[in-house]
Amino acid sequence: MARSDLGAYLSARRAGVRPDEVNLPRTGHRRVPGLRREEVALLAGVSVDYYVRLEQGRERTPSAPVVDALAAALRLDEDGRQHLFRLAGLSPRARGAAVCERVDPSLLKLMADWPNNPAIVYNRALDVLASNPIADALFHDWGHPRNLMHVVFTDPAARAFYRDWPEVARNAVAGFRLGHGKAPDDPRVREVLTELAGRSPEFARLWAHHDARGKALEHKRFDHPGVGPLTLSMHTFDVRSSPGQELVVYHAEPDSPSSEALALLGSLAATARREP
Repeated sequence: MARSDLGAYLSARRAGVRPDEVNLPRTGHRRVPGLRREEVALLAGVSVDYYVRLEQGRERTPSAPVVDALAAALRLDEDGRQHLFRLAGLSPRARGAAVCERVDPSLLKLMADWPNNPAIVYNRALDVLASNPIADALFHDWGHPRNLMHVVFTDPAARAFYRDWPEVARNAVAGFRLGHGKAPDDPRVREVLTELAGRSPEFARLWAHHDARGKALEHKRFDHPGVGPLTLSMHTFDVRSSPGQELVVYHAEPDSPSSEALALLGSLAATARREP
């Protein structure tokens, strides 16, 4: 039987936990970079045979207490824990229909009232559904597909634009994996996954790691061709009126070089809007 998504995720997460992180001794020759299967079974309080069947896909319906114990044994954060529950069929997944592409008009108005804060709304496939003028200016007026995964992995300028491209790429794939777990039958999510797997070896390599985590408060460093280096904080919010959509708002530290660069970017965006 082919390995299930659940089994693949357990195996990948097991490889990422060192024995000393869970107070286990490093004894004997280890053929795996992380925990052995029997060590995960011991930590989770299940039999080795049962855990092996989970990884191999011969068992696909663990109980909620077992999933909770596995999440603790593998030191999963809340995003990883929820992802594990979804893979085990114990948390509701979104229906197969694609998320609503329409952005609430009141949210669009709110975004327009932030002339100095780039703001975008995207769906589970990371298609940008809406952006304010300064966000358009930040992302080079979208001279590439309006999909953040394609921006990172298929835009030739991405490695210069994102000053920490490897970290950005890892986080992008982890967020995309989390969205895929919530709605694996969403046709647009599946389409983007197929496109990237065929066009980007880097994406395929990162996808195989099975990292799954959402965006929280974080910083991104850009090198914009018009205004130079910027370091911006990101705040991410679920759009309650349209499940599956997320709003991201960027801002710079007050009185910082990044704040001055962002103000210049806003001025350039305003000038561009006034030009015929």
